[in-house]
Amino acid sequence: MPVQMELARIIISEINDQQVIYLKEVGGQRTFPILIGIFEATSIDRRVKGIPSPRPLTHDLIVSVIEHLGGQLQDVLINELREHTYYAKLRVRHNGELIEIDARPSDAIAVAVTCRPPLPIYVNEEVLEEVLGSS
Repeated sequence: MPVQMELARIIISEINDQQVIYLKEVGGQRTFPILIGIFEATSIDRRVKGIPSPRPLTHDLIVSVIEHLGGQLQDVLINELREHTYYAKLRVRHNGELIEIDARPSDAIAVAVTCRPPLPIYVNEEVLEEVLGSS
């Protein structure tokens, strides 16, 4: 059963290649980090802070393309942890069908916070158990 999470923290470092976002369980205490790239971290940070961009950025483009093609962004699901790498699905409704698009969690979360209102973010319970059990 997927667990709803929310973006709890973004750590952007100018001296490291890896940036960090923290997801926290909605209505719970479980929290875990995901290492992401600088581009995705700054995109997420801009959206969270409401900083506009003069032209569409990549995640704006993804949202716009899906919407213009008649899709409705539903949510993000972080569904797997394999060899220290998270896997996610961007879930879109189109013509009554649920389409799951493979995505890096960082891109999926950037799309989630680009949407208005932001998309819900879910993590499979098995992923939470694995990441929290190994820390």
